[in-house]
Amino acid sequence: MSRTRIFTVSLFKRVVLALAVPILILDLATLSSLAQTLWKAVGPDGGDARAFATVPGHPEHLYLGTLNSWLYESLDEGASWHRLARIGSEDGLVLDSILVDSADHSTIFVAGWRDSDGGLWVSHNGGKSFTESIGLHGQSIRSFAQAPSDPRTLFAGTLEGVYHSTDSGATWTLISPQGSKEIHEVESLAVDPSNPNILYAGTWHLPWKTEDGGEHWHNIKKGIIDDSDVFSIVIDPIKPRTVFLSACSGIYKSDTAGELFRKIQGIPSTARRTRVLMQDPENHEIVYAGTTEGLYKTTDGGKTFRVMTADDVIVNDVYVDPTDSNHVLLATDRGGVLTSKDGGESFTQSNQGISGRKVEALLVDRGNPARLIAGVVNDKKYGGVFVSTNSGAEWHQAGEGLDGRDVFALAQTADGTVLAGTNRGIFALTSLTPDDKPTWQPRNTIANTMMKTSTEVHMRKRVNIEKEVEAPVIQLESRVNALDVSGDAWLAGTFYGLLTSKDQGATWQGGPVMGAGDYLSVTSHGATMVAARSEGVVLSKDAGSSWFPMQIPTMLTRIHRVAFSADGTLWLGAREGVYFTRDLGKSWLWIQRMPFRDVDDLYYDAGHDKVLVSSRENDLVYSIDPKSLTWKWNQTGSRINLIRAAGDRLVAASMFDGVLVQP
Repeated sequence: MSRTRIFTVSLFKRVVLALAVPILILDLATLSSLAQTLWKAVGPDGGDARAFATVPGHPEHLYLGTLNSWLYESLDEGASWHRLARIGSEDGLVLDSILVDSADHSTIFVAGWRDSDGGLWVSHNGGKSFTESIGLHGQSIRSFAQAPSDPRTLFAGTLEGVYHSTDSGATWTLISPQGSKEIHEVESLAVDPSNPNILYAGTWHLPWKTEDGGEHWHNIKKGIIDDSDVFSIVIDPIKPRTVFLSACSGIYKSDTAGELFRKIQGIPSTARRTRVLMQDPENHEIVYAGTTEGLYKTTDGGKTFRVMTADDVIVNDVYVDPTDSNHVLLATDRGGVLTSKDGGESFTQSNQGISGRKVEALLVDRGNPARLIAGVVNDKKYGGVFVSTNSGAEWHQAGEGLDGRDVFALAQTADGTVLAGTNRGIFALTSLTPDDKPTWQPRNTIANTMMKTSTEVHMRKRVNIEKEVEAPVIQLESRVNALDVSGDAWLAGTFYGLLTSKDQGATWQGGPVMGAGDYLSVTSHGATMVAARSEGVVLSKDAGSSWFPMQIPTMLTRIHRVAFSADGTLWLGAREGVYFTRDLGKSWLWIQRMPFRDVDDLYYDAGHDKVLVSSRENDLVYSIDPKSLTWKWNQTGSRINLIRAAGDRLVAASMFDGVLVQP
């Protein structure tokens, strides 16, 4: 390092203090009091759905639990949904158990878990507000049940065991043996329809039963393959000695109140995980089995089963309308809510109003700020890319050609072509209009050149000559994290390395740079290109033909984003905050006093000449003025992946709530 550079870095903090513009410092209490109206989650519709509940006697009134702490409500039999309440104080609470009190329909119990943590929340006003049950605070609740013959009697299955309440949840008592090595991790519960003291409990290792309210327990594993996780237990309300049980080893039926089970045939794989069983409330011979490989149905009490969906549908819960057994809803991974009007013969998505997809890429159309393009992950055929032409009010899927790939980057060329960086390559889309039936086309050809030595005869002497020849063409199959197509030369940051294209993606050149791949962020300013890995930054001044390491502040421990502003200033977002350089790394300045420093996304808004900043650990987003170095903040209400500008409003991709739009 040169003497000048050492001097510049050693004066780093003093330079920042000298140049920083005085700003108002706000403490957390002040920030809270000034909180703006929280942003609206607008989709794309769908996400993971976990559990249903209905108001007794009102089949049109449904509740839905998710894995992002949100409880949804439907007043039209599941045709549309709206957010009712956020359960708990943190994101990521899995709401697997919802129960409407059979004696008081305004009372709703919602049990949730997050790894080894969780609890029970209760509403006495139809979901307008919830309070946590102190007796189950911190319990990871995996199952919840109410005694049909005594509504005041409730049971909760947790990782510790079975808890019991006889006063509608006001107090709770552990009724399984304290510290039991057998009755713990209780995944399923079922209460006898006429006797509240008879309880079945399915654990991660076989089922158990008590007939005296938990005073004594005995194992009911006879006929069940040993070491079976028991996910669901169903007791026939008319013939309570008939018990169905689902496990990772298949489906079982007992006609002896659980004393002897027999394995039901008809579901082909013994290793299939049957997550839920649901008996038709009108015809008890009809039972649905929701598995990790589709929905199965029996119409003869379990003698035979027939598959009703594709095997890539992961079913978490089944709801059968008690007034119309042809109306069936599924809560699924990836596909959200699926609905059938013909007893499961066919299903369509019913996700209007649900916003729970994992959005990893977000693009605002350069010619129309109301057109939003979102790239999602983890949703396979239900995911890919979604497009809205009205600021998120409605979405349509545009995933044809992506074949279920996850989308981690989106970029738009000057002519409107959209590029997607996926977990397996780069794809291009020339139209966003549904009527055009847009299909993504691969842009993954890597055509490099290489030096080859050959022997030739010159002046009657054999000499070795090095010539540049075409290397074998390969296809990009690695994950693409970032794209910049703003200039004549396109740039892609991938796990394979850095790639550039000068023929609009027809071919790419490049590979590992400085011996490494895994480039997370890229940015271009004319022929000047910058790319970042978590631990370093590289620079090219010749449109990617050659790369050199860039000097960065020594205190940086993890880099997430780089972006050029219009004047050529390079901005960098890292664990330690926001930095910028006006001389391509010879000296750096730090934006001080921002309330958070763990910056995950940094984006230059050319329309307003602002640098937008967000963190996955925070629900605040910031807009920095590059000239004055002052900043403004907005509170979104959700932790943020990405922040973008759409005309005069900001839009964001959240960690758990899909796309958010600024009021």
